[in-house]
Amino acid sequence: MRTFIILLSLIFAPLAARADTAILAGGCFWCVEANFESVPGVSDVISGYTGGHVDNPTYDDVTSETSGHFEAVKITFDPARVSYADLVRLFLHSTDVLDDTGQFCDKGESYRSAIFVKDAGQRAAAEAGIAQAEAELGRKVVTRILPAQTFWKAEAYHQNYYKGTGWVITRRGPKRQADAYAFYRKACGRDQRVKALWGDKAEFLH
Repeated sequence: MRTFIILLSLIFAPLAARADTAILAGGCFWCVEANFESVPGVSDVISGYTGGHVDNPTYDDVTSETSGHFEAVKITFDPARVSYADLVRLFLHSTDVLDDTGQFCDKGESYRSAIFVKDAGQRAAAEAGIAQAEAELGRKVVTRILPAQTFWKAEAYHQNYYKGTGWVITRRGPKRQADAYAFYRKACGRDQRVKALWGDKAEFLH
């Protein structure tokens, strides 16, 4: 049995070694999660909170704008299939990098855009991505590059919200969760603004 376990560890260790993580804040984490779960090479995307000073924050803590946290996602990916630099490019081209007050219809500190870097390599890639975005737009990008901090997983009902099947109450009455997400995304103007800003370089348009 012990030999079998060792053999399994040798087989799966290279797979585990290839996994890396990225933490990105781009406004509503439902939308960022939905975007990046479609990327080949991404194995997991978790909605959560980071960058603040409150331990185990709740959604109410974060949206009250008193915790210092950003709505963010933690992306697990295989660098052999998609690079960190590619994730940064996709992120920048799917957010409003000129808005320092939030993202789209969501305003406040918790909705600002940021790239949370865990080492010098990620910082260099983030800086290069922002420099390229500024060259493409001819404008200063306000997306922050911040050191990675503890990432707190959001409440269960926020995970995979965009494909949920339960019923929720919206301004247009009861809707299936996936339909409520689609309604919110359109009403918030996310895709319209991304298209207007980035043109044919826009990513994740719905």
